[in-house]
Amino acid sequence: MKLVTIDNVNDGVPGAVLRSGKILHLRRAAQDGSVETWLPDSVRAILEAGEEGLSIARNIVSRVENMDADEIQCLCELGVITPASTRLLAPLPNPRLVVAAGLAYRSHLKEMAGTPQPPHPTAFTKSPNSITKSDSKVYLPHEATGHVDYEGELAVVFGQYCHRVPAEEALSYVAGYTVANDISARDWVTQVWDAKTPWDARRTWEVNIMGKQFSGFTPLGPVLLTRDDVPDVGALHLTTRLNGEVMQSSDVSDLIFSIPETIAFFSKWYAFKPGDILLTGTPAGVGVGRKPPVFMSAGDVIEVEIDKIGVLRNFISAH
Repeated sequence: MKLVTIDNVNDGVPGAVLRSGKILHLRRAAQDGSVETWLPDSVRAILEAGEEGLSIARNIVSRVENMDADEIQCLCELGVITPASTRLLAPLPNPRLVVAAGLAYRSHLKEMAGTPQPPHPTAFTKSPNSITKSDSKVYLPHEATGHVDYEGELAVVFGQYCHRVPAEEALSYVAGYTVANDISARDWVTQVWDAKTPWDARRTWEVNIMGKQFSGFTPLGPVLLTRDDVPDVGALHLTTRLNGEVMQSSDVSDLIFSIPETIAFFSKWYAFKPGDILLTGTPAGVGVGRKPPVFMSAGDVIEVEIDKIGVLRNFISAH
């Protein structure tokens, strides 16, 4: 099932993508007098309701998919089903927590001047205020306009409270997956590489991480694909295109630490709640790792595509 957040009120309302590509307003489609009317009013609230919430959403989608053509047409006329071009927000526009893994793909370490493999997963937090939707503009920040980079990533969305869980159980806490772009202003990264002391390295790395926090620097979407539709997350393929040119192409299986291992490790430190997000890192092909480097500028179109989930597209713009 592909869940979306429809952009028709401030924080959006929950929807789903039908096989036709059209968008189903889940609460409008709820059958009067049934448990379907209990469906919560946001994707995050559906996840917070646990399997019961997801089950109701699935039942609504299944019931509509099995309607005949006349019934479908009626729902279209009533605004229950809307075109595929319906405006969407990020699937989870307001998560409480966003954790972003780094140094995660073998291929990425190789391109970054032979960076050594870390002994365990590494990560940093991103501001939820940096989240934006697919097909939106991402503005170059006034502080850093010349070295803005892309990082296509698979994002894990949690569906249950997840704290101190073993790797073999980790995926059971996952609601599904979406596409992310960990956009990064690299203006300060050379200071990290040139650092001569541990303190200088720490200080400059902190500023480099702050270069990932600008408004719009975490596009997510367009859909949340539920875990039951992803039998093998490692088999998913990620492709990033800049103005149509392929820049990144990798299977998720190239991760140094598997998705379950990564979740288990970070759950030692973070108590993930339904709707929280874990970005799982980026493969080779980022702009800063190229010779010469390739950075984004106003007018560019950046797309990240992952099998089954879809294409996350954003437009780079000057202020």
